[in-house]
Amino acid sequence: MEPYLIGLVGARGHTGRELIRLIAGHPELMLAFAVSREFAGRKVSEIAPEDKDECIFEALDPAEVARRRADAVILALPDGAGAPFVDAIEKAAPDKIIIDLSADRRFDHNWAYGLPELHRERIKGSARIANPGCYATAMQLGVAPLIPLLGGVPAVFGVSGYSGAGTTPSPRNDPARLHDNLMPYKLVGHNHEREATRHLGHAVRFFPHVHPAFRGLLVTAHIPLAAPLDQAGLRRRFHEYYDSEPLIALRDEPPELKDGAGRAGVLIGGFDVGAGGVSAVVVAAEDNLLKGAAVQAIQNLNIALGLDEFAGII
Repeated sequence: MEPYLIGLVGARGHTGRELIRLIAGHPELMLAFAVSREFAGRKVSEIAPEDKDECIFEALDPAEVARRRADAVILALPDGAGAPFVDAIEKAAPDKIIIDLSADRRFDHNWAYGLPELHRERIKGSARIANPGCYATAMQLGVAPLIPLLGGVPAVFGVSGYSGAGTTPSPRNDPARLHDNLMPYKLVGHNHEREATRHLGHAVRFFPHVHPAFRGLLVTAHIPLAAPLDQAGLRRRFHEYYDSEPLIALRDEPPELKDGAGRAGVLIGGFDVGAGGVSAVVVAAEDNLLKGAAVQAIQNLNIALGLDEFAGII
């Protein structure tokens, strides 16, 4: 069989690098083109040696991206930058699959929300998929099994490596500024707080921080319960929810940030309850560039194309 052809727009960033690697190792996908104005003219293999298709980075405008032969286009662009590409593709090739990794479409009911463990059926057959945020992924997976039991608003502490801040220089991706440091930011109204609230159907509160590690993400959720629950019942609920999910691993001990780095899925653990059993604590670790971005995009693409959901991932 001929491989499915995939276009990648925003190929030079950290997530773009991971997407190139995953596409190159996928048994049924092939990189058709890689768009980067900064790297235009350079071989993709210079920064991603896994690419064996001899692609060259190109500076393609939206109209040219829409004209190019591809079964799907992945937009790995900053928030607000993808709209011209979406508009051009919808005009020239409305059946072409688009996976948008930005926050632009996560609140648009016309786009499937691409968190497969919670929204798999909506993703099947969809040509427009909004990839979730990295924190929002871990947050929702850590809270979702307890939504029917909530007695208040979950409060989630989050910390991630600085790759989550992208490649544009800022205090949040400055290794010197972060050395021996932990940096809080956007402590009220973070986009991922709003995103998790919308798609869980219940309010959550979120407090993000940046750690000097390059990659990896950890969230600790304090979850108030409407009725007492013991530790065994808490663990049982998560096992019932996720034991059939290949990318979700459960363990009794709380994971650490380093446990998420390099992991294709999410590790959830640290299951405990407070005095009286009316509050629970759950910890989730993932790689912000993988299940928090690139792996999830490939997982969504596999579903949309009707392939094995975990092809090229595990």
